[in-house]
Amino acid sequence: MRGNGLWAQLRRPPGGRDARIMLLAQGVDRTGSGVWAAASVLYFTYVCGMDAGRLGLLLGVGAVAGIVGSPLAGRAAERLPVRGLLIGCHLLRVATMGLLLVVDHFAALLLSVALTCLAERGAKTLEMLFATRVAGERRATYQALFRSVANGGYAVGTGFAAIGLAVGSTTAYRALIVANALSYLLAAALIRRTAEPAGRSLVVEAKAPSPEASGAGPEAVPSPWRDRGYLLFVLLDLPMCLDDSVLNVGLPLWLIHHTDAPHAVVPAFLTLNTVLVVVLQLRVSAWAENPRGATTAVGWYGVTLLASCGLIALSTGGGPLTASLALLAAAALVTLAELMRSVSSWELAVSLAPPRARASYLGVAGMSQSVQKSVGPMLLTGVVMVAGPVGWLALGAASTGLAAVQRRASLRRLAALEASAGAATGAPSTAAAVG
Repeated sequence: MRGNGLWAQLRRPPGGRDARIMLLAQGVDRTGSGVWAAASVLYFTYVCGMDAGRLGLLLGVGAVAGIVGSPLAGRAAERLPVRGLLIGCHLLRVATMGLLLVVDHFAALLLSVALTCLAERGAKTLEMLFATRVAGERRATYQALFRSVANGGYAVGTGFAAIGLAVGSTTAYRALIVANALSYLLAAALIRRTAEPAGRSLVVEAKAPSPEASGAGPEAVPSPWRDRGYLLFVLLDLPMCLDDSVLNVGLPLWLIHHTDAPHAVVPAFLTLNTVLVVVLQLRVSAWAENPRGATTAVGWYGVTLLASCGLIALSTGGGPLTASLALLAAAALVTLAELMRSVSSWELAVSLAPPRARASYLGVAGMSQSVQKSVGPMLLTGVVMVAGPVGWLALGAASTGLAAVQRRASLRRLAALEASAGAATGAPSTAAAVG
């Protein structure tokens, strides 16, 4: 990948034309998501008149619906075309955004937010499966391109939202909702131009060429919910997503309540994160272009997050300049950890899953980020930050230890898959699980 910059890779992504269109659709989608992320809390507070209690319930229900969305999408993708399902998710989000414009009853708003989050998480799982089928063994490179495009789109969306928020009128807020809905509609139109990726039904694709598989009965299609090894990977992946809460919740609140750093530093965390993701994601993805590389990235994730937590703990001991520099350095390290986690989690989620049931397995793996978004902020505010600097050090140490456990568990499962592939030389689909 050396010598091929971001723009060159975007013009010729793994997967060709369909991948290029999908990346454009994802960039449009994330631009709209950036608009809504910046405006949603203020919209529900000032336009809908919600108090903190109802707003918390609204966001909590949305988070739970998001958790359900991933496995539902994965299960559906075993039987239905991924392309059609993804278009359906986007159109559902168009409808739920439109619903916000015409209802003000709390129950209706609750339903709209829940369905939006369900469709959003389902769409992300389907995008992951689409990329896995289209990009093949170069899926780590595709993931890096997607992350760069998504962060760029998200930054554009938040910048656009800032204009509407500056106006502050109800009409301006509604215009932001319309802009978000239009982004989903455009994304659906772009996806309609792609072809259904090879392996519309991975169950059929894996079973058809192998008489043994076709006669294997129910065990020919393993369930992720009965696969203890894969469930262990998903369980360990939950704390591996905490970098998101550290960046978006932990760092800002710690700066405000526990340091003398100026509040103006807070926006710099997200700006730094966006710039580093766009600049470094392709380079970092080169470490995880295969399952073995992904396990190495997992180990480095823990060490990097520990270093970041150490800087956060030390930020309380100095003046405004020292605290600002320490927290900015911590934000940079959290971003580096995020880069390693994003490519390693996806690569391992794919490589550790049986090819003939990959869609449903990826649906279960996709729950990690949704669960973290629900639990992570409460863990940081209710446990880590209450304990002070010691809490941050404990979080870093725990993350390092869990990363080491996940690395060993993944290596054991990869070794078992390789042994199984060696024993079944007539089953090429098994070999693909470790490639």
